[in-house]
Amino acid sequence: MKRKSSSWLGMAFFGPALVLLTIFLFVPMVLTLAFSFTDYFALNPDLTHFVGLENYFKILKDDLFRQSFFNTVCFVLIILPCQGIGALLLALLIHRVTHCKKYFKVAFFVPVVMSLAVVSTLWMQIYSPEGILNTMLKNFGISAQPFIHSARQALPSIAIMSVWQGVGYQMIIFLGGLQAINPGLYEAAEMDHASEWQKFKDITLPELKPLCVFVFITVTIGAFRMIVQPMVMTGGGPSHSTYTMVYNIYETGTVNWEIGLASTMAIVFAVFVMVLTVIQSILTRDKEEKHVNKKAKGN
Repeated sequence: MKRKSSSWLGMAFFGPALVLLTIFLFVPMVLTLAFSFTDYFALNPDLTHFVGLENYFKILKDDLFRQSFFNTVCFVLIILPCQGIGALLLALLIHRVTHCKKYFKVAFFVPVVMSLAVVSTLWMQIYSPEGILNTMLKNFGISAQPFIHSARQALPSIAIMSVWQGVGYQMIIFLGGLQAINPGLYEAAEMDHASEWQKFKDITLPELKPLCVFVFITVTIGAFRMIVQPMVMTGGGPSHSTYTMVYNIYETGTVNWEIGLASTMAIVFAVFVMVLTVIQSILTRDKEEKHVNKKAKGN
């Protein structure tokens, strides 16, 4: 009787979540997969036909889709090292600070909890021709830069803003990892007269390797999902230089009403994210196994 009551109680808590997941996650996933093999047009759904893999071949030949994919990859390649290394450096600096440590944590974490739309609007003013950034450059004798108004500078400018907005989250993760490192390891290294670089290379980095893998994957996946920044700041321009995969899916499905084509793009994007997730699990497992084996040998 107790087991049955416990099972019913568990279902009572799990049931509503399962219903919501089914309605808002599982059913849309199945419909997206089904629509990707059709020419479904939202404004005329009665004329929907099964087209097989035609949509997949179509997007692979689409110059705009290829450019959006290229832009997204470039954004990831810019933001990944900047945000990952920047978060680690900030964590190392704050970890060494003895006074006002809480203030620095809050100061760097505040942009994370701010709305991306608000942050994007703020940085539009910073990047404007008369903005604070160009004013500072003029004081150093550098001519005003177009930033988001230039096809060459727009994507790096958005990437810099995204790093500023998100680096505090990874910083907190690295801080937690630094605080979990056994102080005895550093004491033993000091007894061997190890330099700061040797302690960082031989103790800090190996202890933070699982976190580095986690941060690497989460930043990558988050960067591939970029849409708010270019939507607010540039509208995908100039000359589609900030047009991303998710932005392309959004415009194809909700502006052009080509649900079948947008579903195909979403499936390709989902498969890409799944591949990254598999890579994450493989890298994390290998790193953790080596880390555990190394500790076991040391003991």
